[in-house]
Amino acid sequence: MGCCADGCNLPVRYNLHYPMGKFFPAFKAYDIRGIVPTELNPDLAYKVGRAYADELGPKKVCVGYDIRLSGPELYDAFARGLNDAGVDVVHLGLVGTEMVYFATAFYGYDGGCMITASHNPPEYNGLKMVRQESRPVSSDSGLNQIEERAHEQKWERTGTGTREEKDVYDDFVQHLLSIVAPDTLKPLRVLCDAGNGAAGVALEKLLPHLPLKVERRLFEPDGNFPNGVPNPILEESRADTEKILQGGGFDFGVAWDGDYDRCFFFDEHGNFIEGYYIVGILAQSILQSDPNHTIVYDPRLMWNTLDIVEKLGGRAVICKSGHAFIKEKMRAEDATYGGEMSAHHYFKQHWYCDSGMIPFLLIAKLVSQTGRTLGDLVGEMVRNYPCSGEVNSKVADVPTVLARVEALYSEGGTIDRIDGLSIEYPDWRFNLRGSNTEPVIRLNVETRGDEAMMKAKTAELLAVIRS
Repeated sequence: MGCCADGCNLPVRYNLHYPMGKFFPAFKAYDIRGIVPTELNPDLAYKVGRAYADELGPKKVCVGYDIRLSGPELYDAFARGLNDAGVDVVHLGLVGTEMVYFATAFYGYDGGCMITASHNPPEYNGLKMVRQESRPVSSDSGLNQIEERAHEQKWERTGTGTREEKDVYDDFVQHLLSIVAPDTLKPLRVLCDAGNGAAGVALEKLLPHLPLKVERRLFEPDGNFPNGVPNPILEESRADTEKILQGGGFDFGVAWDGDYDRCFFFDEHGNFIEGYYIVGILAQSILQSDPNHTIVYDPRLMWNTLDIVEKLGGRAVICKSGHAFIKEKMRAEDATYGGEMSAHHYFKQHWYCDSGMIPFLLIAKLVSQTGRTLGDLVGEMVRNYPCSGEVNSKVADVPTVLARVEALYSEGGTIDRIDGLSIEYPDWRFNLRGSNTEPVIRLNVETRGDEAMMKAKTAELLAVIRS
């Protein structure tokens, strides 16, 4: 037995941890996130602003928020904390997470903060902070120290910082168009579902520059979430979108989560596409024009990605899942694109950060230039490498379950522990990993062209996990 970074007694070989703040429960592994006002409130946001200033020493920081009703109040408190430390604040207003990444790096600010809880229920909110060049601030790169400073409140810096408002939408749109030029797109008919999140605001700025024929759905930003929290990975959240697409007449559909750092795709028949296959499609879209690119991928599901990268002459590099790990690996390997099956997609041209708008444009470009439907492009991948998708199970003891599965399946298989437990055989493989925040274990299974085997092995493993 060993101890993980946050002090829980778990087997080190499985790379498990359950991050929870030492002093404040809202502090997680990669950001601050909790229920408002019991776990996250203006008082804590102010302290985090002061602590961020003391820990990172910035002169100017940009701050934005998504559509959650608590966003403006938390912004004001966080900004006051920065101002009282002598830091100047640039108020971005209602934006998406990728726009904070954009603004921080594009304008050369010393840091940025996005106030968002992404796809969490409406009572949640959070703070996602970055430093210069939009490099992440996570538990192993300053977040733990910020928590300690917020708890101690022994402030080192004092001053009177300024505030200014800045509309970055026009520059952000031009940034997107520099990555995917409008003249590479055909007048495809696309259903865009913003889910009453922040994506609708950005799309209204972007779409006039594109030849696409877009049907808008739930573009009005509304922090009351009248149609449910935008989280298209949940079947109930995407059901209406699928129904509209099944009526026919569209080339494909796309939906975003609340802060649109993730986007989800549907084919022309309304079939939801697993994020795993979107990683393969985006790798294909990048490598088809030039094979001299490095692609970073996570180990949960990977055979399809490896096949595509190899066929197109690119270079594939594996990395543990999680945005801080992916971004660090991409910088180290000078990678052009990094993809996770969870629908996070990272781009060198976006300062190695994740974006929900760039994948939308790249998929439109690929469909436009290949002349093939999205269903056709994905169908080939699904047939070649059928997968289970991520299946979650609540268990009493994650390490015990992992050890039991390893004992039963290690013979004849190749074991890898980059992220949880992966075991690979000639015709099938699986990855099993614990959640970072709850006693849940996540299973992914894939095979080489054998859907029946995939279903059988998934059922077999679940029986062992849940026994």
